[in-house]
Amino acid sequence: MYFVFKGGDFAWLFAIFFGLIWGLAIFNMDRYIVGSLDKNASSRKQLLQATPRILLAIMIGIVISRPLELRIFDKEIKEKLKVSYLNGQRSKIDTLNKAFDKKYTIELGKLSDLKTQRDSLAAAIKSDRQKLNYEIFGNKTTETSGVMGYGPYAKRKEAELKQREQNLDTLTADIRQMEKFVDGRKAFDGLMTEKLYTSKQLDSLSNVAGFADRNWALGQLSFNADGSKDFNTAMAVTFIGLLFIFFECLPVFVKLMSARGSYDHAVENEEAVQKHLSDKDRDMEITVADQIQDTRVGIRAKQRIDELRDV
Repeated sequence: MYFVFKGGDFAWLFAIFFGLIWGLAIFNMDRYIVGSLDKNASSRKQLLQATPRILLAIMIGIVISRPLELRIFDKEIKEKLKVSYLNGQRSKIDTLNKAFDKKYTIELGKLSDLKTQRDSLAAAIKSDRQKLNYEIFGNKTTETSGVMGYGPYAKRKEAELKQREQNLDTLTADIRQMEKFVDGRKAFDGLMTEKLYTSKQLDSLSNVAGFADRNWALGQLSFNADGSKDFNTAMAVTFIGLLFIFFECLPVFVKLMSARGSYDHAVENEEAVQKHLSDKDRDMEITVADQIQDTRVGIRAKQRIDELRDV
C-alpha cells in the first residue's frame, strides 16, 4: 500500500488505513470460507467449495508479491531503466537528425560540396606555395626553373596564389553563412537542445519512475542483453510470487488436509439441532394455521346458519 501511495505527503497514513481495510476484508473472507467447509462432504465437494478462495489467493499472491519484487530488485531495475532511457534519448536524437537531413537535403548537399571545394582549394594552395618557395630558392623540379631569385615565373605564380587565396576566403565565408543557416534551422527544429542524458539526469529519472516503467524493467530482468532467457532472475521472481500464493492458500489447504475433529462434530450437531428446531417450528406453524382455519370455518358456518333461521 505504501508503494501505491508513495510520493504523497500522507502516503504512510493512506497506506495504514487501506492496509487495515484490506487485511480485515481478507481475514473475514478467510474465516468464512475456511469455517464453511463441510468436512462431512466428499473430498470433491470440499475442493469445489474451496475453489473460489484458491483462485482469489492466486490473484492476491500475484498482486502482493509484485511490489515486493520491485523493492527487492530495485538496484537492477534502476540500472535497466537508465539503459532504457539512454537508448530512448539516443533513438530520439537519431530520429530528429534523420528527419532534419531529409528536410534540408539540398542545403546540406550544398554545404558538403562547398566544404569539398574548400578542402581541395586549400590543398592546391599549399602545393602551389611550396612550388613558389622552390622557385625562389632555386630548387630544381619538373615545374620549377632551378634559378634562384624572384623572377617572372615566381611573380606569376605568386599572383595566381593570391587569387586562389581570395577565392578560398570567399568560399570560407560562403561556408560560414551556410553553416549559420543550418545551425539556425537545427535550433528551430530542436536539435540543439536535445542531448544525451547525464549520469545525474539518469539517476533522477530512475528515482521518479512510475509503476509502469518499473514493472516493465522488472520483466526485462528475465532476459539477457542478447535477448536470451535469464533463468536465474526469472526463477527468483517466480518463486517470490509462488511463496505469497502459497501463504494465501495455506489456510484452505490445511483445512482440506485436516481430519474431521471435535469442532466439525460440534458444528454438525449444532446444524442438526437448528434443523430440528426449524422443522418443529414449521410443524407448529402448520398446526396453528390448521386450528385457526378450523375455527374460522366454524364461525363462518354458524353465521350462515343464523342467517338462514332469520329468513
